[in-house]
Amino acid sequence: MSDAQVTSEVFIALGSNIGNRKNYIHNAITLLGNNPEITVVKQSSLIETKPVGPIEQDLFINAVIEISTSLTPQELLATCLAVEEQIGRVRTQRWGPRTIDLDILLFADRIIAGANLKIPHPELSMRAFVLVPLAEIAPKIQHPVLRMTALDMLISARKAQD
Repeated sequence: MSDAQVTSEVFIALGSNIGNRKNYIHNAITLLGNNPEITVVKQSSLIETKPVGPIEQDLFINAVIEISTSLTPQELLATCLAVEEQIGRVRTQRWGPRTIDLDILLFADRIIAGANLKIPHPELSMRAFVLVPLAEIAPKIQHPVLRMTALDMLISARKAQD
């Protein structure tokens, strides 16, 4: 019997709209990849997007990465929060400007509805700024609740904006 740990296919969104946005995104990816239980499999292009929410702020740089990990969803959340802290994220207001934001979008086909972690990300299917990079690297990945692919969700989100 093998001691190999089970790994899960996970998609993480990254966003930054303060300072050297591209550098913060690249640093976050590097820090995640430095974890021995995380392998960065794919990385989307960086896209510039308008902020969402009521607060006037600068444009974001967004990206999505696919990772393979043996971490549990809660362990991965803790890792993402630690990376945000290392890069200097300070949480002052909801939807406010940030050096880095990491959101777990999908964790294999898991559905989690915890107090501090919801997977799939609750707003995934409505956010083109996440769906564009997700569809770039995994157009056929399927939302475990909606049973729609990333590409189908992107098309639907764009129609809703028109």
